Amino acid sequence: MDKIKTTPITVVDSISKEDFIRDYYKPQKPILIKNLTKDWKAFENWNLDYIQQRAGDQIVPLYNNQTTKGKQYSAEPATKMRLYDYIEILKKDPTDLRIFFYNILDNMPELAKDFIYPDLGMKFFKRLPVMFFGSMNSKVLPHYDMDLSDLFHFHFHGHKNVLLFSPQQTKFMYRIPHSVHNLETIDLDNPDFEKYPGLKYLNGIEANMEHGDALYIPSGFWHYIKYLDGSFSLTIRAFSRKPKVFVSMLYNVFFMRHFDNLMRKWKGQDWLDYKHIKAIKQVENEIKT
Repeated sequence: MDKIKTTPITVVDSISKEDFIRDYYKPQKPILIKNLTKDWKAFENWNLDYIQQRAGDQIVPLYNNQTTKGKQYSAEPATKMRLYDYIEILKKDPTDLRIFFYNILDNMPELAKDFIYPDLGMKFFKRLPVMFFGSMNSKVLPHYDMDLSDLFHFHFHGHKNVLLFSPQQTKFMYRIPHSVHNLETIDLDNPDFEKYPGLKYLNGIEANMEHGDALYIPSGFWHYIKYLDGSFSLTIRAFSRKPKVFVSMLYNVFFMRHFDNLMRKWKGQDWLDYKHIKAIKQVENEIKT
């Protein structure tokens, strides 16, 4: 069976600030660093039990992979649940329910004492360390971050597979207009090249992550994530210093998503169908040229 073309990510045990800036940050190239978290308390302590013991009775929104329909908002949670109970599910049973963008400082600030912002030449936005949780075999729809930040993504407790695509490949990703994700009908693990021929032009960078690994994801890179077992990750971000990227970030955050939700509320399924057709036509035009 045909698959998306992939290249293994560069993996290092450690890296100096000078080498990281010169070889990865400035040229915007992903890298996986194995030992960046070895001196963190999180490396020793962070697992599902550790988080569960601190969860208390807080209620968290949960998201799944159901296709949004009609007048649903694009980031509408599927349900809500006690964090303690959700982690109990992660320990026992596969589920497509995931926790998305769990802000540590707002919800469990004591965890901020367990990690250190890396000294790698990036000016991190320290108000927004966020966590993501997923179950065995759960998948995250291919997307790039709306704020176009440079990201460091740290994984804990288990394993996950991450497939990255550069911003230059957006033209073949079947990106839905007025959003930061692709068509929800596309399965990158089992691509239908006849229905979506643009996928043949993609070349992803593949990273397999385990406990404590640190993944650098440059600004605007698409990421498709698969949890290989129940586990969680921490993401910290640094806003781009490039004026053009900053303007695009402002557009995405303060206009695009609100416009899309307004159109969903007004036009409902007709708006979603229009965007679906336009996403396909945009790729068809790229293939022709």
